[in-house]
Amino acid sequence: MFKALMMEQDAEGLASATIREIGTADLPEGDVTVAVEYSTVNYKDGLCLSPKGGGLVRTYPHVGGIDFAGTVEASEDARFAPGDKVVLTGWRVGEVHWGGYAQKARVKADWLVPLPEGLDTRQAMAVGTAGFTAMLAVMALEDHGLVPGRGPVLVTGAAGGVGSVATATLAALGYEVAGVTGRPEQAEYLRALGASQIVAREDLNETVKRPLERETWAGCVDAVGGDMLARVLGQMQYGASVAAVGLAGGAHLPASVVPFLLRGVNLLGIDSVMQPYEARLRAWQRIASDLPLDKLEAMIVPAVLADLPKLGADILAGQVKGRVVVDVNA
Repeated sequence: MFKALMMEQDAEGLASATIREIGTADLPEGDVTVAVEYSTVNYKDGLCLSPKGGGLVRTYPHVGGIDFAGTVEASEDARFAPGDKVVLTGWRVGEVHWGGYAQKARVKADWLVPLPEGLDTRQAMAVGTAGFTAMLAVMALEDHGLVPGRGPVLVTGAAGGVGSVATATLAALGYEVAGVTGRPEQAEYLRALGASQIVAREDLNETVKRPLERETWAGCVDAVGGDMLARVLGQMQYGASVAAVGLAGGAHLPASVVPFLLRGVNLLGIDSVMQPYEARLRAWQRIASDLPLDKLEAMIVPAVLADLPKLGADILAGQVKGRVVVDVNA
């Protein structure tokens, strides 16, 4: 028997979380059984932990946790053997499929990647989907011509999970980073990660009538969307790119096509859920080589399974800084 944070519905169809003892036979079908060591908390996790499952959870009872890292316990796939360290992000695990908020998980082998050399499982979950997405965004910007020395790179939602990793990674790679935050008290935290400029959220979160403003940003990792993304597009340098990774500010985009037509601005969509295996390997290898581990350590907020219901609500309210690392065995 082992512990799992089980989401169960009441008579009114509202879900709540309880730590329960379950057995291996209760796990869903899959090729590989993993002894989970750590998980984390992302925005999607907050949705899945909410009373209505955020529109993501389809069936109950359910075990959330869209990320986990641990050790293979049993495998029917030749790519993995007992004792192997593995990481899982994406593939709708924790949403449609049971996830990492338990001491064991059973999943398809195709969803796993080997833990990259240079990281342990705790560090991998300090990265998690948020950090993996941040690295995909950095790689996409680089693939579209971003190099150091061309001006500041803007990171919106900079104190959040994606923003924290993007800020630390870009700074370590030699970029000048401008971090956007609506929480002035986070300025010192962002500067410690490597941000050289702090931009107040209110300076960017309203659209303007002019489709083009002064060319300011050499690149942007945007975790906000909505009005802020529309405003930022008009401030990009000629030929620069915005990597769109989130919609904390809304799914609408009240933008003009003028930045695309007159400045050749690129809007790059970043999906971390269904990334193919080779792209995942490349991103995790870059994380292991390019993300400063001392900066990663400074982002970590430790947690245990019992903390998750509150943390889920907190992340939806924008009250989580950095990266939560959940020790599922504590």
